Amino acid sequence: MEWNDDHNESFNPEFCHALETAMVAAFTFTRNPTVKGFWSDGGISYRPKTDYMISKKSVNDTRKIETYAEFGKNGEGDYYIIIHFGKYSLRRYARGTSLIDCIPDPTKCDEWIKVDLKTQTIEVWLK
Repeated sequence: MEWNDDHNESFNPEFCHALETAMVAAFTFTRNPTVKGFWSDGGISYRPKTDYMISKKSVNDTRKIETYAEFGKNGEGDYYIIIHFGKYSLRRYARGTSLIDCIPDPTKCDEWIKVDLKTQTIEVWLK
C-alpha cells in the first residue's frame, strides 16, 4: 500500500499484530460464552476503510480507526474492527510513536473489547 502524506506510522503491521495477539489472549479470559475462544486466522488489517481515516486530523477528530479483521470460533469470520483511542493512545498517535503500550491487559477483556455478532463488528478501546 502506498501511504498518502497524512499517513501515521503508529498504525502499522507491527501494532496490528500486537493487537491481534492481545485480543486472542483476551478471548480466553472473557466471561461471554459466545465469544470465548475466538481467535484469528487472518489478522487485523493495517489498511483502514479509507486512507484519510489514518490521518492525524481524522484520528484527532473522530478518535477512532475502522478496519477489517478475521476472528471467530474458527478464526475466519469477517469482522469490521473499530479501534477507539483513549487519551494516552491519542497522544502517541499524534506524535507518530508506537501504540503497542496502549493495548489494555488481556485479562480484562470485557472492559475493552465489545463484539456484536449480528453486525459482525468488534470494538476495542485503547488506553
